[in-house]
Amino acid sequence: MEVAHIDAWRRDPARFWNFYGQRFAILTDKRPNGAHRALVELERGGHLDAVVTQNIDMLHRKAGTADPIELHGTIETSSCLACGYSAPIDRVTAMIETSPDGVPLCECGEPLKPDVVLFGEMLPVEAFDRAQRLAASADLMICIGTSLEVYPVAALPEVTASAGGKVALVTQGPTSWDDRAEVKLAGDVVGELESVLAEF
Repeated sequence: MEVAHIDAWRRDPARFWNFYGQRFAILTDKRPNGAHRALVELERGGHLDAVVTQNIDMLHRKAGTADPIELHGTIETSSCLACGYSAPIDRVTAMIETSPDGVPLCECGEPLKPDVVLFGEMLPVEAFDRAQRLAASADLMICIGTSLEVYPVAALPEVTASAGGKVALVTQGPTSWDDRAEVKLAGDVVGELESVLAEF
């Protein structure tokens, strides 16, 4: 909260980017796992209409998901809030490495902000509206790898259930939906989703 907050970015961009820059480096080298690939196969087989994610790591895109709805944004780009300039992650990483204080700067001189939703910021309205529409029309919502504690996203299963759809959980640990879900698979997410995929 102290560092990954929009006010922290405004107040001390060097401290913010020192924190975020390290995470960028770690996340850019990550590769999709079997769970990401299973979702892609379910989508390609016509069994999955959409992937709505809170993850910012680009892994759904890297795996081949057609159009992931990234409710918390993505590290794929960073933007200048002053002039609108946008830079891809490899350019931002190069800027961080060559900047004396580690702050990637726009050509206009202002610090760039990663295109992720920081604490103190609202979710992107268009993406969340789309997620709500999908939730309302879903026959089945599968909640994967989430504790369902972060709102407003945690309210999406209720949207599905209220519209007559069912909710399934694929996650370790307790959630507020454990007693209401149609099914809960509590093993390793990769193994569980690969087993589901094998049934098709």
